[in-house]
Amino acid sequence: MPSPFSVMPLGSDTAFTIDADGVAIQRTIAPGGIRVLTETVPGARSVSIGAWVAAGSRDEDDAHAGSTHFLEHLLFKGTPTRSALDIAEAFDAVGGEANAATAKNYTCYYARVLDADAQMAIDVIMDMVTSSLITQEEFELERGVILEELAMSADDPTEVIHDAFADAVLAPHPLARPIGGTPDRIAVLDRAHVVDYYRRTYVPSELVITAAGSLTHEDVLRAVSAGADRAGWDLADNARPAARRSATDAIYAPAVHLDIARPIEQAHIILGGRGLAHSDPRRFALNVASTVFGGGMSSRLFQEVREKRGLAYATYAYSSSYAEAGLFGAYAACAPAKAEQVTELLASELVRLREVTDSELQRAIGQICGGFVLGIEDSASRMSRLGNAEIVTGELLSVDEVLARYRAVTTADIRDVVADLTQGDPTVVTVGPAC
Repeated sequence: MPSPFSVMPLGSDTAFTIDADGVAIQRTIAPGGIRVLTETVPGARSVSIGAWVAAGSRDEDDAHAGSTHFLEHLLFKGTPTRSALDIAEAFDAVGGEANAATAKNYTCYYARVLDADAQMAIDVIMDMVTSSLITQEEFELERGVILEELAMSADDPTEVIHDAFADAVLAPHPLARPIGGTPDRIAVLDRAHVVDYYRRTYVPSELVITAAGSLTHEDVLRAVSAGADRAGWDLADNARPAARRSATDAIYAPAVHLDIARPIEQAHIILGGRGLAHSDPRRFALNVASTVFGGGMSSRLFQEVREKRGLAYATYAYSSSYAEAGLFGAYAACAPAKAEQVTELLASELVRLREVTDSELQRAIGQICGGFVLGIEDSASRMSRLGNAEIVTGELLSVDEVLARYRAVTTADIRDVVADLTQGDPTVVTVGPAC
């Protein structure tokens, strides 16, 4: 049975302590509106820490396009008390890991260290987030690095096709933008615009700190507050966290068939369209349907496209969700001469997905539930789960509740959600030679 705290309260003014799933989960709103969430895992020897800023590429205006990802790079380049080398050496010296990720909804700076080094990791990450210098010299150096990163992505057809598919389905919504910006925009982006974006978005009310592993909530809270105080942040006791992004009606573009020419050996194909918002209760059914469709070696796409016909090496289904929109699609890469056949097969299998057998249903639920439980056994996964719940979904489900919701999915649920999402023609994007 799910615990009485299956859906943990994440309102902007809520603080709580919950003992669920054998671990202690605590949430405190620190001065300035900084949200601190921790999960104490008995027996762990590591700690994973994440500093989440609730601003992603979708929050940029035209003048600041690319700034979110630019800042992800720049915050590692030095503060008044630490050089870029100091930051790197701090984690290398203890065998730790430190990195960052930019998403459409947020930016996260994270580290994984031994429990004895947790204080150091929080100090360094808080220094980076609150006090980055962003000098003109480092800005220009990193511009070149980012342009190389974008060029590398442009050479990867899977990166190209996923960006193109999101743009085809979601434009002109801001979610359609590529996370890293475009080369043309990065080449002319002004430091003043990035600094302005940094000062407006890297503020206490937008900051969420999550930590999981061998820790105490009080130690994390104390270290975070000290780091914010050293930076001179406004830490008013009555300040509240920024409101979460509210769900609005999504704007989906009409279905299109887009061919992007690239001098490569394979044709890469995505066929699909709109998905579900992350608050839609049908998302559990869609995840099960996606697993039946293309979630493993026993999935329909793997069996029909690869095993029975030998048309492709890689094929899978995927879905992604945001506050007001989502994507759902099927991917395959094949010889250009087989692209038409594979596209037709993806389309027919998508329509056939409306009918799922009981054995397929149970196998997919088992695959999802097993993968979920195994995936949260490390501190980094638990830390990320807290951050996504606080910033993205506004809902933190216990492990038991997640499993219960998947196990409650029926074949009728899958039929209904797939029938809804497959109304009309699909969008098809192809990347390859003379497509």
